[in-house]
Amino acid sequence: MSTRRLIAVVVLVPVLAALALWAFAWPAARTAPRDLPLGVAGPAAATAQVEKQLNGHEGAFEIHRYADEAAARDAIEDRTVYGAIVVTAQGPELLTASAASPTVAQLLQQTVAKQAAAEGTEVKTVDVVPTPETDPRGAALNASVLPLALAGMAAGAAVTLLGLRGIRAVTALAGAAALIGVTAAALAHSWLEVLTGDWWAEAGVFALSTLAVSAAVAGLAALIGTAGIGIASFVVMFLGNPFSGASSAPQMLPEPVGAIGQWLPPGAGASLLRSVSFFDGAAATGPALTLTWWAALGLGALLLGGAMKSRTRNTEPSRDKELAAVG
Repeated sequence: MSTRRLIAVVVLVPVLAALALWAFAWPAARTAPRDLPLGVAGPAAATAQVEKQLNGHEGAFEIHRYADEAAARDAIEDRTVYGAIVVTAQGPELLTASAASPTVAQLLQQTVAKQAAAEGTEVKTVDVVPTPETDPRGAALNASVLPLALAGMAAGAAVTLLGLRGIRAVTALAGAAALIGVTAAALAHSWLEVLTGDWWAEAGVFALSTLAVSAAVAGLAALIGTAGIGIASFVVMFLGNPFSGASSAPQMLPEPVGAIGQWLPPGAGASLLRSVSFFDGAAATGPALTLTWWAALGLGALLLGGAMKSRTRNTEPSRDKELAAVG
């Protein structure tokens, strides 16, 4: 038995290392725009050349057409597009939103500047929704993804290992998530000042993100045993975090990684936090529903697993009494 365990450890560790390297390094090494939503504003005759140049980057951009600069700004603030090129009589103007993704904003500046340089013109750049001055690179928001995932996994594992079930387990997870949400908002918003939205809304996002993970961990463990902790944690850690697109954008990751990441709590949580903190809640419905479903299904599984175990426990004494009576 000890030899088998030794072999299992020797084989399992390299496999896990390879999976971790694949999950984290592969998307990072293949970062590039893929159908990235980008606006083009101005008269059709004037924007035709710009669209032709953008279409030359095959598959990189998804072009959205707008009548004027005001419409393009509204689209950026609604998170419909990451930026827009406005064609004016004075020359092209680039609108960006570094709060949506500093990486994408920099990419758009480089792309448009290169095209303008080839034509001998200059491009004026306007950051419509900038990142806070205290966090110009958006590093703090990106860094929040992993701690929230770890906190959720820890809470879910603790509830399972402590043997909490039913309403007590649900209460423990909800209470822990609420406390984590308030603490995270106090640190990120009040102390570091890297978030600029409604304080309580941000605390709610932190709490919901944590609850989605902790409920998934505890719920799966309640259904299949402690192995559920490892399975759920693996999905969150090795898929959810590297596939979240928090450091760039979902459309910058290889397909279908970006889409998968938005279906998992880390990616949905990062997107929801950006919407709430920088865009007045624009485009928040999708990620909010994703996190809610994870939390609801996890808590439902937790209650179901607890009820099944209670029924099994109540059934076994009855059978023992029946056997004793027959004997």
